[in-house]
Amino acid sequence: MPQAINPTTGVALEPVPAHTPEEVDRILANAVAAYEKWRTTSFSERSDLLRRVAALLRENVGDLGPLMTEEMGKPAKEARGEVMKSALCAEHYADHAAAYLQREDISSDAARSYVQYLPLGPVLGILPWNAPFWLAFRFCAPSLMAGNTCVMKHDPHVPACSKAIEEVFRNAGAPEYLFQHLLLETPEVEGVIRDPRIQAVSFTGSAKGGAAVAGIAASEVKPSVLELGGSDPCIVLADADLEKAADVITTSRIINAGQSCIAAKRLIVEESVHDELAAKLKERLAALKLGDPSKEETDVGPIARADLRDELHRQVRETIEAGAECFLGGELSEGDGYFYPPTLLTEVTPEMTAFREETFGPVAVMIRARDEAHALELANDTPYGLGAGVWTSTERGEAMAREIVAGQVAVNGIVKTDPRLPSGGVKRSGYGRELGPHGIREFVNAQQVWVGPAG
Repeated sequence: MPQAINPTTGVALEPVPAHTPEEVDRILANAVAAYEKWRTTSFSERSDLLRRVAALLRENVGDLGPLMTEEMGKPAKEARGEVMKSALCAEHYADHAAAYLQREDISSDAARSYVQYLPLGPVLGILPWNAPFWLAFRFCAPSLMAGNTCVMKHDPHVPACSKAIEEVFRNAGAPEYLFQHLLLETPEVEGVIRDPRIQAVSFTGSAKGGAAVAGIAASEVKPSVLELGGSDPCIVLADADLEKAADVITTSRIINAGQSCIAAKRLIVEESVHDELAAKLKERLAALKLGDPSKEETDVGPIARADLRDELHRQVRETIEAGAECFLGGELSEGDGYFYPPTLLTEVTPEMTAFREETFGPVAVMIRARDEAHALELANDTPYGLGAGVWTSTERGEAMAREIVAGQVAVNGIVKTDPRLPSGGVKRSGYGRELGPHGIREFVNAQQVWVGPAG
């Protein structure tokens, strides 16, 4: 297993061994055995469990949040918020899964015909490090409520988080082996995807990793959902509320030290308000406190790993060398840990690295747009299509949303994931949807039933 390191100090954490092949086999066998019982339970029984899980998350937020802070550097206040949001996700599906999956009667030549949504079996979730609890519950809450069992292969850099999530289910009285965590190195995951006991795969991570998972799953004729990277545009037009836009863009760009797929990354600003917005963003970003994520006053913690910080700095330096202006930040922090300062690059153009590549850190890049049409052209000039933001009048923003190639668009607000709404991308950002009524239907058998004699 890769060595987990505290990104605040650079000190290695206690090593956690990967599961052995024998343990993996036992985990998968247990997932099948648990499924045979769980699939027969009622929505009410499933809901009761998820509500107990949500209650335990809230009760233990003071112990669970620090696990993220230690293993991947999430600021303490954000870590607590993530645990609470995970509880909301569990409760949302406890409250709404039965309605999302209710039988649909459809008229045909039968006396009665309908579609019913049935579980598939054990589902494998392959998850990244950047939101250890939230992404786990985004995966497992709908899957479990649909009647599936869950095997979670979390990122090896957050083993304590992975173990703690399993323990929450155990402490909530979940049936044995309903939810199991799996610690494996990346090369070993292919065998689990191919194992006939796994019926479907949910993957969140890079486009490269997603392509590999999709290819393996497809070769085994197994459904998969992919939520991959994003180079999310945020368009700000001249009629926008610049004060509010600056506040929201700042928040979006620095949540989790900017390590979010749906963060506002490419700020495409109409020429006439570009400089004014740049000044507002510089003021807000400069006021943020970079430092120890365990302290309440910290706004921006470290980058999760040294290699990730080095990659981010390469993108910044290449962009500056190509002619961009470094309006704020852009220099590696001295001392222990993998810190990177909030950075604002202006005069960025489409051929530059920070425009072409996803930047996973607290780096905002500003691009000048001549007008609305030019802004849309720039927004869609990317292989990604995850999220996007638009700041303008409401009517105009909604009309523009239809022209933006992305899975979700926020008009005059922050792009976020919400248990009530479907989330996902297009192009290199993946396929399928998670959350909302759409997400729970990804891993079910939409079974058509025709009842004769014909009417």
